Amino acid sequence: MLRDPAPVLRPFVRRLQGYREYSAAPLRRRQAPVGSCTLILGFGPPLRLHGPAGPSVPRSFVAGLHDAAVLTEFRGDQHGMQVDLTPVGAFTLLRRPGADLANEVPPLDALVDPELATLPDRLAADPDWPTRFDRVEAFLGARLLDPARRLPDPEVVHAWRLLQRSAGGITVGDLAAETGWSRRHLLSRFGSQIGLSPKTTARVLRFERASRAALSGTPLAEVAAVCGYADQAHLNREFRALAGTTPRAFVQDTQVTAP
Repeated sequence: MLRDPAPVLRPFVRRLQGYREYSAAPLRRRQAPVGSCTLILGFGPPLRLHGPAGPSVPRSFVAGLHDAAVLTEFRGDQHGMQVDLTPVGAFTLLRRPGADLANEVPPLDALVDPELATLPDRLAADPDWPTRFDRVEAFLGARLLDPARRLPDPEVVHAWRLLQRSAGGITVGDLAAETGWSRRHLLSRFGSQIGLSPKTTARVLRFERASRAALSGTPLAEVAAVCGYADQAHLNREFRALAGTTPRAFVQDTQVTAP
């Protein structure tokens, strides 16, 4: 079940999703890098994760921006909610710099945030999905719209939005010119607050656009051209580097394991 966030939350939240599924056999999925941070509010058994942060078995967790794939695995029941946060949203909601979360998947109880850590249990006790969505949106709104909230630097927010709108198609030099900062200062502040460098963030956003185009059935040569890769060989190298597999294998694997 999906719900788009309220318009006032959209600078911070990309999507809300409720899920429940069952698999008698172990089910593995490849989670390729995207331009968002994932908050998992689990109601049931934990997920087994394998990625840059190493193996872990969390029930509820947050995944910061990644520049490598994470493999998830479960057997039996999976039940919970997923909140896809922009990096600006993750910084604001969790009250910590993105650099603390990049390529990491800390469980909620490791974040020293009792209100967030107990949210999954409150959601599990709710009677239906509409009530859960309302609770999550109320929680997010209270945090993200609080006048006393801490936001990233306005220049960092502006640079992030330019990268997002262009799907990674803007250079670091142009970003620096847009912010009025030196390249060195932009790299330092952006990397600290968003989690990845502007160049790596652009790479992930371009890959996200390309992977979606590939999943839609667009021929790979066309994907490479439209998304700004030098050629299809360049596209193939980026898929191997960021998703750990070829474009064709990525499409096949995603279609087979999609919930």
